[in-house]
Amino acid sequence: MTRAHRGDGEPGRCGARARPAAVAAIAWCSVTAVMIAGTALAYRLGGAPGLKAIVQEGPISDLALTFYAAAAAWLVLGAFVVLLALGRIDSESAVAAACFLAVSLLYLGFIRERVRYGDVADYVHAANSLVRGEHLPARYLYPPFWATLLRGLVPHGTRTIFDVLWISNLLSLFALFFLLRATLRRYGFPDRLAALATAGFLLVNVPVVRTLGYVQVNFHVLNLMLAAILLYPRTAALSALALALAAHLKVSPMALVAAFVVARDWRWLAWFVFFAAAIAGWTVAVSGAYPYRDFLTNAAGLWSRDEPSFRQFSIDSFVQAIFVALDRGYDLMPYVVFPVKIAAAAAGIAAALAHRARRAFADAAGAEGAVLNAAPALFVLMVLLQPIAWPHHCVFLAVPFLVVMKRLDTEAEWIVFGAAYFLVFLMPVHDFYPWSYGRLAALVVWLALSWPLSRRTGNGGCFARAGACLHSTRRDPPV
Repeated sequence: MTRAHRGDGEPGRCGARARPAAVAAIAWCSVTAVMIAGTALAYRLGGAPGLKAIVQEGPISDLALTFYAAAAAWLVLGAFVVLLALGRIDSESAVAAACFLAVSLLYLGFIRERVRYGDVADYVHAANSLVRGEHLPARYLYPPFWATLLRGLVPHGTRTIFDVLWISNLLSLFALFFLLRATLRRYGFPDRLAALATAGFLLVNVPVVRTLGYVQVNFHVLNLMLAAILLYPRTAALSALALALAAHLKVSPMALVAAFVVARDWRWLAWFVFFAAAIAGWTVAVSGAYPYRDFLTNAAGLWSRDEPSFRQFSIDSFVQAIFVALDRGYDLMPYVVFPVKIAAAAAGIAAALAHRARRAFADAAGAEGAVLNAAPALFVLMVLLQPIAWPHHCVFLAVPFLVVMKRLDTEAEWIVFGAAYFLVFLMPVHDFYPWSYGRLAALVVWLALSWPLSRRTGNGGCFARAGACLHSTRRDPPV
């Protein structure tokens, strides 16, 4: 008797046996339908009070956030099961799917437990100020584009704005997994190694936790910057649009424009100028020109602070902390800060040019290779030159710290890199001078370490062995 007649998953006299994944998908869909129907019935019979019979708000909880987190976890699991049933998850994609599942479920569990948030209040206040025609709050240190986007939600209430930002931030983290993985593949990481490196980076990461905890815009900004790299050079216009949007959420992404200047892609630069002007024009048309004046005023006020914050690790804060400790010479601070920043900028640009000339991180040639190889140092530079650098800004350092691992070879190099990585991504946030400026030191270490590594040809031994262990005979699809 053949297999088809034994009923081992093929049609025959005994019929086909459903695959376990298909059964699981059907069960998930059935349970989901029962959950929706039960909730709808409770509401139909008793209205909003009737839902209290099946819903409780536990201690130190927020009912809406609990629902969002639980629903998102259920949907992520369901998507995994359905894709498995449809055969879209195979031996090649299983590692990436498992890594995403681990990252998403970890942070869904974490974020459900948090009921107090930080910077999101500044976004809400800025949007409300625009609706009332008032000046932007002094704490709002961003271009007015983000507040202008949010002003449409103001009539629906503060809680609606918060919920939208909370959900979009979580979805942006999910998108970051796929965009960062795709970016690593552009830098020559094998598919499975790219998935594991992305998951390893996101699973234990203080800046990621703090970005979620403050509902910051960092994920949106980083995703747009990664999109600008991934879309280039196939679609110069969309690549330029992505970076223009990022630069209107925060000014610091402008540093990445230098990569396209290095590539001498004047067409891309023309698109960027066009989109940046168009976004600014739309913002002015909706909210007026005064929010830009407020933004410049608020940004200028950064240098008038009397006391440094040890938690933020910028060059400005570090120099200010030294003068405060000496209790003298405050009027000399600008004459120290700006030369140090000029030196840092020169070192970062020099590193970017060297990396581009030596193809330090990517083997691509032409304009694409110039952008890919110059970008890591520019990511470091954008954080290094910020007048305020909070620990959650370190999410922007994902690309430089991951791609430099390709070139690490000796034990000493791994120890130095490991120490810098620990200070940036693993060390809990603290306010102890001067140790809290370890993140600043780590950025200097990255620049110093990347310079000699860029002279090498070929990848480091650890990277090569890891790629060989995870090697697949199936060719990676194009990004």
